Amino acid sequence: MLPAHRMVAHTFYQEADRILASLISTLRDFELAEDALQDALLIALERWPIEGIPPNPGAWITTTARRKAIDRLRRASTLARKHEILQELLQKEGQHGTGAREAEAIPDERLKLIFTCCHPALALEAQVALTLQTLGGLSTAEIASAFLVPLPTMAQRLVRAKRKIRDAGIPYQVPPIETIGERMDAVFSVLYLIFNEGYSVSSGNMLLRTELCDEAIHLARVLVQLLTQESLLDTLPEALGLLALMLLHDARRNARLGPEQELVLLEEQDRSLWNQDKIQEGQTLLEQALHMRRSGPYQVQAAISALHVEAKRFEETDWMQIAALYGILMRMTPSPVIELNRVVAVAMADNPLHGLSLLDRPEMQKALSNYHPFHAARADLLRRAGRPQQALEAYIQALKLCQNEIERSFLQRRLAELS
Repeated sequence: MLPAHRMVAHTFYQEADRILASLISTLRDFELAEDALQDALLIALERWPIEGIPPNPGAWITTTARRKAIDRLRRASTLARKHEILQELLQKEGQHGTGAREAEAIPDERLKLIFTCCHPALALEAQVALTLQTLGGLSTAEIASAFLVPLPTMAQRLVRAKRKIRDAGIPYQVPPIETIGERMDAVFSVLYLIFNEGYSVSSGNMLLRTELCDEAIHLARVLVQLLTQESLLDTLPEALGLLALMLLHDARRNARLGPEQELVLLEEQDRSLWNQDKIQEGQTLLEQALHMRRSGPYQVQAAISALHVEAKRFEETDWMQIAALYGILMRMTPSPVIELNRVVAVAMADNPLHGLSLLDRPEMQKALSNYHPFHAARADLLRRAGRPQQALEAYIQALKLCQNEIERSFLQRRLAELS
């Protein structure tokens, strides 16, 4: 690959969400913004090898995409709304050009985009899916897999959501303070899902997508700043809890892969590689949230993560308290996945057989039959309980369902050990 082509790919990888947020802010049309960005990337692939890489690649692509949007609007029908947008674009062309100042203004647009995607006029699932695609950079196939729906179904939902925002004239802005609360659950969910996809990639040959983790943490910081400035005490504790949760997880990032890029479980991680600055910041934020005495699920999850990072060795982990916190979380937001995590904590606090008896309940088997971490957890408890043949069968089932190559390699190593 030519150096210029590598730079195009790198710029898209690092800045696509910021550029797209800026375009959507002006165009108020998701599909037009996406098409204009693709046009700009194709032009960059053609020109940069000949003309050289521009000093500010992100600003160059933003300006080029805006110009391609102008071309598309000029060719489009003569609707008054399109003329209005075209006039706005032409004014921006005269004001900004390709300077670095323009790129600096882009990050603030992403929080507006999240609130736009999380408008209550859209179904909650559509809100989350649309933001994951636009800001999280997830493909339609990845989102469909996350929601356990067929690819064509998810593609239709995304198209409908984008057009509803456009046709209904949903404003591209952080909503008025008095209405911000009705969108916060969706905003929290979106940020957490973006972080999770970065921390544990659902498919492909990478375990981590660090740029997604960094993006989610950055946006959570901006959100905390906004809620603090507006003294929104009803939602601030959960925002602090969410940011703390991300930081406490992300602190373990460097220890999760071995020298051969193999998966390293929490039990075997070199804890000296954990980022102590992030741990300290996460603990401070969690304490700040808990002192506000408005408990919520993200604060509970952050407290669980804090217990993990406080243990100097795996054997010192306070599994009884972790199991108790998962019990509280189950009462707040009942979920088979949360129950799975609670059961694993119970097994670690007590013994594997106790955990297996809870996992083998019919309702758990039914709810999580297609969830590979369920079979992987069950296989691990069977291995610890000295039942190698049953563990082998459970690992095989987990391997059938797992779509991440690094996790698959780990499961195959476990299979080889048992064989």
